[in-house]
Amino acid sequence: MTHHPIAIVGAGLSGLTLARVLHLNGIEAVVYDLEPARHARTQGGMLDIHAENGQVALRMAGLHEEFTTIVHPGGEAVRVLDRHAVAYWEERDGGIGDRPEVDRGRLRDLLLDSLPESAVRWGAMVAAAHPLGGGRHEVTLADGGSFTTDLLVGADGAWSRIRPLVSGTRPAYTGISFVELDLLDADLRHPRAAALIGGGMCFALGDGKGFLAHRETDGSLHVYAAVQAPEDWLDAIDFADAGASRQAVLERFSGWDDSLKALVTDADGPLIPRKIHALPIGHRWDRVPGVTLVGDAAHLMSPFAGEGANLALLDGAELGDAIAAHPGDVERALAAYEEELFPRSAEKAAESLAGLDLCFGGDAPHGLVRMFAGRPVGA
Repeated sequence: MTHHPIAIVGAGLSGLTLARVLHLNGIEAVVYDLEPARHARTQGGMLDIHAENGQVALRMAGLHEEFTTIVHPGGEAVRVLDRHAVAYWEERDGGIGDRPEVDRGRLRDLLLDSLPESAVRWGAMVAAAHPLGGGRHEVTLADGGSFTTDLLVGADGAWSRIRPLVSGTRPAYTGISFVELDLLDADLRHPRAAALIGGGMCFALGDGKGFLAHRETDGSLHVYAAVQAPEDWLDAIDFADAGASRQAVLERFSGWDDSLKALVTDADGPLIPRKIHALPIGHRWDRVPGVTLVGDAAHLMSPFAGEGANLALLDGAELGDAIAAHPGDVERALAAYEEELFPRSAEKAAESLAGLDLCFGGDAPHGLVRMFAGRPVGA
């Protein structure tokens, strides 16, 4: 049976950052990922990478300079509208902000390109993991293969197969459902929508729902129609039927401005349902020998503070740094990492919940406008 000193499950931002920092320190690790190949699927939309955490991680990984070359110019612009498409806040990207936008796929490629090609094992879906004693674990793959490891890191996202080794907590539905859609080549094919959204991020909010949209580096618009709804709302919609699914979403936006509803009507390609889940604020676990978590596996939160990807990057970098700082003492490294992990993730999870309330509370979009303006939210 194959044995690895360090095995990372999940080739997302956290797992790859961990592998990169270990690689810089001459420490071998292998990453297992369920995707059949590197480019098997698109990696989602834009991310704002924060100076205080995500960019710190990229510096630790020796990749910050390269990161600056893939930043989306103009991506930090923000517009906040109400349900009638009236703008209450507009902010241009002056090029001096501390949260530059980057395409998630390009950031992941940056991390992948910084690793030896052999570092990632594609097409390796984890079926189960169990302890062998002494901090060692055995991981069984869906294809029947298996491996053992001295240190197992769960970087496998919201529905982590590694999390049950340290925690019985599962993510819970937040009350918010997204329907994801794209408008391609927006300036030419969808000029009205392009003008509405602007050059960066746009929020149109009210009545417990909204449109969250951003311009991508390829000129498309990536849009989430967000609805405060029961958990089974999306289950009742046939998303294989383009017309029926559009109509079901539009029914939730009755009375909204036509320019906003057109984001759904004019969408290119299928609508994609997304239920938003989160782990409890302050999720933590007792130290379990030989295993830990990073990223969404550790602290899944709603996207309304923009912290998930940033924490994922920092988790990977901090864990890699702790392992390098304590050679031969895995437990000391994991304890040091988790001591920092738990309070910072609890703080950001609370911010994410507060952001959800700003976007879907009774006075939206005004609470969000006050936040951007730097005024007290309740003022």
